Amino acid sequence: MAENNIFTVRDLDFYYSEKIALSKINIDIRPNLVTALIGPSGCGKSTFLRCLNRMNDTIAGSRVEGQILLNGQDIYSSIVDVVDLRQRVGMVFQKPNPFPQSIYDNVAFGPRVLGIAGKKAELNNTIEKSLTNAALWNDVKDKLDQDALSLSLGQQQRLCIARVLAVEPEVILMDESTSALDPIATLKIEELISELKKKYTIVIVTHNMQQAARVSDFTGLFWLGELVEFAATTEIFLHPKEKLTEAYITGRMG
Repeated sequence: MAENNIFTVRDLDFYYSEKIALSKINIDIRPNLVTALIGPSGCGKSTFLRCLNRMNDTIAGSRVEGQILLNGQDIYSSIVDVVDLRQRVGMVFQKPNPFPQSIYDNVAFGPRVLGIAGKKAELNNTIEKSLTNAALWNDVKDKLDQDALSLSLGQQQRLCIARVLAVEPEVILMDESTSALDPIATLKIEELISELKKKYTIVIVTHNMQQAARVSDFTGLFWLGELVEFAATTEIFLHPKEKLTEAYITGRMG
């Protein structure tokens, strides 16, 4: 039932000008679970992820057909406020992208821009809570005025997660968010994902199938702009229904 899903996607087609990048995508994304999207480069994973918070709107000539419902509301409806949508559906990118300012100001950025920062004590509380939930508070609590770019790459990525958390989203989208990190930093982000799903719905794009198997509850395989198979992660990896899925996860294709 659609009301049990945070996202309900029906017959989604996405075009870059005349080139179709996604074809007839149907998927249900459930709350407080991790959904992983796997598949080879250029198969539509990131394009689909960016449809979920309308990041693709910035691309000239792009268009969407079909329907994406967020808690029952069509996000491509003319009455939807895109700024509000992106507050509710936050994005963490492949490479950490902290702003060249202090750690504090990075996390405070969203609340200030959206006018939800409140008084100084309220904002301080938001900063501490966001950094704590991003497993970074203990690392930075004594150096909040320090330049964010002085942090390690793994810490920068957790800071970017804290920046998303500060505006209290419902969904966190993560586009290859550990691919630029070393194995130890990657493990920390994976542990964080498992913790965050208690409060948030998480959708990740990953090339790392072991990562998908470790952190996700549901997995979808994209191939040439189509969703080949979508099921519980254990089913996808242990009992795939499609031959293409089996060939991909065993390394025979892709």
